[in-house]
Amino acid sequence: MTATGWNIGIDVGGTFTDIAAVHLGDGRMEVLKLPSTPKAPDAAMLEGVARLAARIGIDPADFARVAHGTTVATNALIQDRGAKLALITTRGFRDVLEIGRQIRPHMFDFHTDIPRPLVPEDRRFEITERLLSDGAVHVALTDAEIARVVEQVAASGAEACAVCLIHAYRNPDHEARIGAALKARLPGIFLSLSHEVHPEFREFERFSTTAVNGFVQPEMAQYLARLEAGLAALGSAAKIGINQSSGGLMPIGRAAQLPVRTALSGPAAGIVGVLETLGDSSQGDFITLDMGGTSADVSLVRGFAPTFTSEREIEGRPVKLSSVDINAVGAGGGSIAWIDTDGLMKVGPQSAGAVPGPACYSKGGTVATVSDANLYLGRLSPKLLDGAMELDAEAAARVVAEIAEPLGLSPQETALGIIEIVNATMVRAIRQISVERGLDPAGFDLVAFGGAGPLHGADVARALGIARVIIPARPGLLCAEGLLNAPLREDYVQALGLRLDDKGLVALDEAAGALCARAADWFATQASPGEIGLSVDLRYVGQNYELRVPLGERVDEPVLRAAFVAAHREMYGHADEAAPIEIVALRAEALIALPRAPDPAPSLPGAEPVPTGTRPVIHDAAGPVGARVYRREAIGPGQSVTGPAIVEQTDSTVVIGPGDRATADARGNLIIEVAFQ
Repeated sequence: MTATGWNIGIDVGGTFTDIAAVHLGDGRMEVLKLPSTPKAPDAAMLEGVARLAARIGIDPADFARVAHGTTVATNALIQDRGAKLALITTRGFRDVLEIGRQIRPHMFDFHTDIPRPLVPEDRRFEITERLLSDGAVHVALTDAEIARVVEQVAASGAEACAVCLIHAYRNPDHEARIGAALKARLPGIFLSLSHEVHPEFREFERFSTTAVNGFVQPEMAQYLARLEAGLAALGSAAKIGINQSSGGLMPIGRAAQLPVRTALSGPAAGIVGVLETLGDSSQGDFITLDMGGTSADVSLVRGFAPTFTSEREIEGRPVKLSSVDINAVGAGGGSIAWIDTDGLMKVGPQSAGAVPGPACYSKGGTVATVSDANLYLGRLSPKLLDGAMELDAEAAARVVAEIAEPLGLSPQETALGIIEIVNATMVRAIRQISVERGLDPAGFDLVAFGGAGPLHGADVARALGIARVIIPARPGLLCAEGLLNAPLREDYVQALGLRLDDKGLVALDEAAGALCARAADWFATQASPGEIGLSVDLRYVGQNYELRVPLGERVDEPVLRAAFVAAHREMYGHADEAAPIEIVALRAEALIALPRAPDPAPSLPGAEPVPTGTRPVIHDAAGPVGARVYRREAIGPGQSVTGPAIVEQTDSTVVIGPGDRATADARGNLIIEVAFQ
C-alpha cells in the first residue's frame, strides 16, 4: 500500500525552531524556520505547524505523524526546574547520590564542587530489604515495610519518587511492589523505578540516572500534554514520536515515562539527517559540526556508522543511557563575548538565546555575540530567513565597539577575535573526539550544518587540516529533516556478569532469546514488523570499563574474543589475546522503519551561477574584500564558485573564504575544497 499524507519533523533549539514537512506520496518538502519561544517551547511549534499547513494549502489534520526533538528535559535539569523528588532505597544506601564516586569534577579548581543531590536528605527514605548480586533475596521485603515508607513519601509532599534498590537490575520484584503501593496510595505521583530506567550495575550511576528521570518527569509530562492538546486544537490527530538520544523515536507516553532518554534528541536527529543526505558525497569517514544559536555539537562517524556511548553527564550528573556520542560545547551564534577578570576576552558558554538574543536581533540584547560579530564582518546578511527577519547592523557595530574599547582594540580586531575564539572552542571539541582518541582529523571530511555551521565550517576545517567541508542542501533544517526518517526504537539490556566461557555462552544465548522475545512483543504492540540488533559489553576480568561489540548469528568464544581484542586495541592501543574476558551485559535495539517519502530526483545542471551582488566581507586583518553573493539554489550540480564568496539560503549562510572552491553535487550538497595558506 502506498503511503499518503504528510510527515512533519520539528526540532526546537535554543534560538530557532526548525520544521520540515514531506509528502509521503511524491516527496514534496516544505520547510519553515522561526524564532523559538523558550518559556513555552510548544508555542513556536504550534504556530509553525499552522503556518506550514497554510503555506502548503492543507489542513493540519493532513499531518499523519509528528516527529519531535526536544531539550525540555535537559533544560529543566540545567535550570533546576524539576520536581520535588523523593527517593526510596535499601537501608544503608540513602547517601549514594551524595557520596558518588568521590571524584572532584575539576581537580585544580577549588571553587567548583560537585552538584547538589537532586534529592535532599530529608526526602531520602530507607527500606529494610536486601538482594544479593545474583538477585537472590537476602532480606525479605514485608508489606509492613512498604506501607511505612509509602506513608513517609506521602507526608513529605513529594511530586515524584525514585525507587533505587541495591541489585534491582537482577531482580525487579521489590521495586515493582513498592511502585504499585505508591501508585495505590498516591495516584498522582510520578514514579521512576531503577529497573525500568537503567537496569544495569554500578549503583551510583543507576541511582543518578533514575533520579534525573524522576526530577524532570513532571515538566516533561506537562509539556507533552500541552503539545498533544495544542495539536488536537489545530485539528491534528497525528501520531507523535519523540526522538531519543540514541536516534530513534518513542511514543509520547513512553517519553513522559522516560524523559531522560531525550537528553540529546535534537543533535541525534542531526546525525540521522546527515546519514540520509550524504550518500556518495563522502567516503563514510566524517566529523559532524552542528552549530546553532546556543551550542555546537560535534560527533565522529566512521564507515557511515555513528559512535554510541553510555557514558554521559548532564550538569555534572551521570546519565547512563545509550546515546549517539556527541560532544557539546557552548559555541553558537548567540554565544556572548565577555571580558574575564584577567582582562582577556572570552566567548560563551553563556548565550543570549532567542530572548533577548543577539543585539542585532532587536529584541533587547545589549551585549556582543558571535552573530553580531559575523554581521559586523559582512559574513551575515542583514536580512535573514529570506527577508522575514531583519538584522540591525548599527546595533551589532555598537556592541562590538563597546567590548573593543576596554580591550584597546579596534572593532574589526575585536569582531575577528570573537570569531577566532568561538572557532577555537569548536576545534578543541573536535580534537577531543579525534586527536585524543588517536585519530587524525585530516583523514575525515567535515560536515557543517545547523544555522551557523556553514558560517564557520571552512575556518574550523582549515585549523584542523581537513581538506573537504560538506554543506548539506538544507543545513539549518537538517535536524528537523532527520526526524522525518527516524525509525521507532526501543532498547533492551540484560546484565550478565559472567566469564566468556562455556557457562557464560549458554547464559548469553538464553539472554539473547529473552531480549528478542521482548522485542517481538513490542513489535506486536506497534502492529509492525521490525529488525533487532544485538551487541554485548565485554571487558577483561578486573577491568573497570567495558567495550561494546556487535553480536552476530554465531555466539561462540573465538568470534567474540577476536572482536573484543580488536576493539580494545583500537581504543587503547594494546590488547591481551589470552587474558580472561567477562560478559558484562547483552543489549538489543529494536527498530521499526516508518513510511517514508521517495528520494528526490537528482538535480539537473542549470545555467552558470550568477551572483545577486557583492558586499565587503572581512576574513582577516587585511580588511574587507569584495565577495560575490549567490543564492544557494542558483548553484546547480557540477557548478562551482570560488571564494571570496557568500552563499545565502533560507535557513543558513555559507562563507567561502579566499581561495576556497565550492562545488554542488547531484544530491544538492555543497563541497568546499579548503585552501591552506
